[in-house]
Amino acid sequence: MHPLELFKYCPKCGSSHFEIHNEKSKHCADCGFTYYFNSSAATVAFILNHRNELLVCRRGKEPAKGTLDLPGGFIDMHETGEEGVAREVKEETGLAVTEARYLFSLPNTYLYSGFLVHTLDLFFRCTVAEDDRLLAMDDVAETGWQPLEQVNPEAFGLDSVREGVRRFLAAHRKA
Repeated sequence: MHPLELFKYCPKCGSSHFEIHNEKSKHCADCGFTYYFNSSAATVAFILNHRNELLVCRRGKEPAKGTLDLPGGFIDMHETGEEGVAREVKEETGLAVTEARYLFSLPNTYLYSGFLVHTLDLFFRCTVAEDDRLLAMDDVAETGWQPLEQVNPEAFGLDSVREGVRRFLAAHRKA
């Protein structure tokens, strides 16, 4: 199925002649508008406390409800990746990010409201002002600190986060 199959009408003129143009776009035969389906930018935060434990969250909503996750989410318009990760960490855990250092990125997909969302997840190593006042908020069911030697990448429900945790743990072991 084409990624834009659910889009039946041209978003510019409303024509039903909105047809597949190539593997990542649709084109309107009436007004000439071409819409490209690109990944949405999202963030993921690796936060270690003063005991060298990783902050993990349990997903409160689908996709992958009930599995482990890391704080993060979509970057809003007009935000940098650093601003987006800081906002998401605050919204989900109540913690204030004082520094966000970019590590790497991974592509991901997940089903949201019946639509397959493609993301480019930007992973950051974040430092927080205080690590003792955790709250589970927004779409997080619970939060907690986990010793690095007990972190199991397979417990994380989203593909990119699972792979990101593997990379983070491997790099941390080498350091």
